[in-house]
Amino acid sequence: MTATISPIDIAIIVISMAFIIWWALKNGKSSDSKSYFLAGRSMSWIVVGLSLFAASISSTTLIGQTGDAYSTGIAVFNYNLMGVVVMVFFATFLLPVYINSGIFTIPEFLERRFDARSRYYFSAICIIGNVFLDAATALYAAALIIKLLVPSVDIQIIVIVFAILAASYTIPGGLSSAINAEIIQAVILIVGSVLLAVFVTMSGGFEYFRELLASGDYMTKLIRPLDDPSTPWLALFIGMPITGLYFWANNQTLVQRVLSAKNLNEGRKGVMLNGGITLTTLFLFAIPGVMAQKLFPGLASPDMVYPAMILNLMPVGLLGIMIAVLFAALTSALSAIMNSTSTLFTMDFYRKIDKNADDKKLVRIGKIVSVIVVIIAALWAPQIGKFGSILKYYQEMLAYLAPPIVAAFIVGIFSKRVNGQGVFTGLISGLVIAVFLLFFKSAVFGNMHFLFIVPILFTFSIIVMYLVSLRYTRPSEEKLKENIFTLDGFRKETIELKNVKWYSNYRVWGVILLVMSAIILVIFI
Repeated sequence: MTATISPIDIAIIVISMAFIIWWALKNGKSSDSKSYFLAGRSMSWIVVGLSLFAASISSTTLIGQTGDAYSTGIAVFNYNLMGVVVMVFFATFLLPVYINSGIFTIPEFLERRFDARSRYYFSAICIIGNVFLDAATALYAAALIIKLLVPSVDIQIIVIVFAILAASYTIPGGLSSAINAEIIQAVILIVGSVLLAVFVTMSGGFEYFRELLASGDYMTKLIRPLDDPSTPWLALFIGMPITGLYFWANNQTLVQRVLSAKNLNEGRKGVMLNGGITLTTLFLFAIPGVMAQKLFPGLASPDMVYPAMILNLMPVGLLGIMIAVLFAALTSALSAIMNSTSTLFTMDFYRKIDKNADDKKLVRIGKIVSVIVVIIAALWAPQIGKFGSILKYYQEMLAYLAPPIVAAFIVGIFSKRVNGQGVFTGLISGLVIAVFLLFFKSAVFGNMHFLFIVPILFTFSIIVMYLVSLRYTRPSEEKLKENIFTLDGFRKETIELKNVKWYSNYRVWGVILLVMSAIILVIFI
């Protein structure tokens, strides 16, 4: 499948990208480390929410989820559905600990609560994952789109061009540039996705989906049998929450945006706003992906579904907008990854090595790291095509790496007894098992779905962390203070929230999100 676009569409794409880059550079801040890496901790809840959405809508959503819906049905939306539940949990229990501690990076919390070893381990895992999972995937997805328009261009060249586009504003302006670009990108994403969903629906997709829904076809079901190859129902409750916690609560790329909020309340409301927008992806990506079966049967690869929809359904002018939507999603994700990776390396490693480094030097190191990250990701990106589909590549890698890390944060925040030795032993044990499973998964678990392996690794890690901790002394009061969840603090907050208007109460919005999630689950059960 190839396509051509008109000069009007090309002009729209060029103008939109140029405006985003100009706007991002205009609003960039790099005068000191706090400005460069955390945007001065000055963002409002609307900015936080839109930035979170834009940064999270990467190739795994636009291309990966739509493609998975095309081949297996709307059950892929379960990742977002459970993600919303996780967001409410994160905003309620974990975010207060993060913001009150004043951390720059998520691994930094592990040092405050445990020791430096856990911080370095997690930071290294994040950096590797950012480069080889997130950044490379975003670049590869961008290359797939351009390859359809200009099939003669080498995929490596396309990847390099996109890397330069994202780097052009992220490296000079830091997180402020990335977030300001993401505000524009989020608006483009939402408007463009609504337009595409309308065109797919009006082109015969609605009748097709209604017939499937009336007949009870499994393509319209969120709850699937235990032997379902895509998302078995039990995985919703024992597997997805764990990977969701890693993505939304332990992922530096996303949590960094929440840490940029001017205060805890603004951060929480931003998370809730993002949760509300995320629920709409059922109608923006999953259902249109199913409808595309009727419109584009027999596509060679599920990753081609989203490109097929925009290239064949959108008229002149709107086609340019939709390609701009794709570019916005891919560059925003890449920009977010570059900034978070530079933050991780600079604040978790370099600042420890050069204790006398001033703000200007830290910012300079952060920029150099961003350049290195984008170069490595650009070189690795073409290899992703060997893994079948983008979504499969991303989810399976995450399933092995995430459980021990999530376990470390859960026991760290909710247990006073677990100490640094226990957590570090659990993390290393989990890493050894993850590497082993990459090569010998079928020999141990056979054809077991990877989402069922996630809770096994999670439980194993928690047991190791707790049992090893029992052999060593309890954590000091310094390690526990401000770093754990307490019922007294929760009760105090409950009393304070009684004096807050309902529309400013994050818990009210959390309950609304949970109710909406339950309603969606029941409708498509």
